[in-house]
Amino acid sequence: MDTIGKSNTIPIEVSARHVHLSKEHIEKLFGRDYNMSKKKDLSQPGQFQYEERVMLIGPKGILRGVAILGPAREKTQVEISKTDAVVLGINPPVRESGNLEGSEKIYIATEKAVVEAMESVIIAKRHIHMTPEDAKKFGVEDKQLVSVKVKSDRPVVFEDVLVRVNKEYKLSMHIDFDEANASGYKEGVVGEIIFF
Repeated sequence: MDTIGKSNTIPIEVSARHVHLSKEHIEKLFGRDYNMSKKKDLSQPGQFQYEERVMLIGPKGILRGVAILGPAREKTQVEISKTDAVVLGINPPVRESGNLEGSEKIYIATEKAVVEAMESVIIAKRHIHMTPEDAKKFGVEDKQLVSVKVKSDRPVVFEDVLVRVNKEYKLSMHIDFDEANASGYKEGVVGEIIFF
């Protein structure tokens, strides 16, 4: 097993369950011409979290207080973990963000309204955001699948990690809470791309 070198480390962030709403669904859930309130910026440039929250309703259970991320999307997308899916009673596919064809449906609710979001729920494929400069440094390309060793007290190797390259991105690997718990994640933990 070879590695690219000690400098080949990537900050890891945990992505909690969240929703990207379409403009249509924002209006249905919160009211026409409603202005969402920005809570905080996220690590990826141009991405942020709203103050408002929603409820996810599945055949078997409910998840309350789910974060909404902005800006608004063309189509509503819901990202949850496998554990969340079991609670809700649904079986969403593991997919790259934006690949929603044939994905699960869910009911999204506020105190004012409920919408049925068809083909909207995925378990996000673990991935690395990086700039073209980062990709060159690490010797990888956009859409490439790599393995990443999590350098924690409970180290694991995640395979099939999707590389996403864009000049607007900031270097970081995103995993969900199931993956974080399995790898003994703590703030400050990094990963290293490895090649077998």
